[in-house]
Amino acid sequence: MLNSQIVYIIGFMGSGKSTTGKKLASLLGWSFIDIDKRIEEQTGKTIPELFAQNGEAYFRNVETEVLKSLKTLKNAVISTGGGTPCHGDNMDFMLETGLTLYLKLTPGQLKSRLSESSHERPLIKNLSNDGLLSFIEEKLAHREKCYNRSEIVVEGIDLNINLLKSLVQSRLNI
Repeated sequence: MLNSQIVYIIGFMGSGKSTTGKKLASLLGWSFIDIDKRIEEQTGKTIPELFAQNGEAYFRNVETEVLKSLKTLKNAVISTGGGTPCHGDNMDFMLETGLTLYLKLTPGQLKSRLSESSHERPLIKNLSNDGLLSFIEEKLAHREKCYNRSEIVVEGIDLNINLLKSLVQSRLNI
């Protein structure tokens, strides 16, 4: 890891990456960046619009460009998209340029969180309740190989943000 002070928060959609990232950044006195929000700002389109108009492959290319443009930041917590670490060399890039933190939830916990907001998320907007759970189980089985490469893996339910802050400070020697 380089001597930059970047924490990348990764995990499946609905795992709480943005919420945890904002809280952690605030406690550390650092800036917070949500990659999805940054993509929307740079493209002038929402994530669902990008998927619908340009497809997932285009979105993943933009996502990678945005991720890599953040490498010079100092004192930042970055919330990635659920698929960000699993495309191209993004996970290797994050491991080389910062501290990676995986918010781990079970498929059932994720389904519970995602069932209310599925219409806002391009990859799950047309799925039934049973279809949603199957999708989560399948995608998570694939993505966890990548997610589990993180330097810190924590349970995302009932997360103690102060304990997480201490863990991050210890790992970064700050």
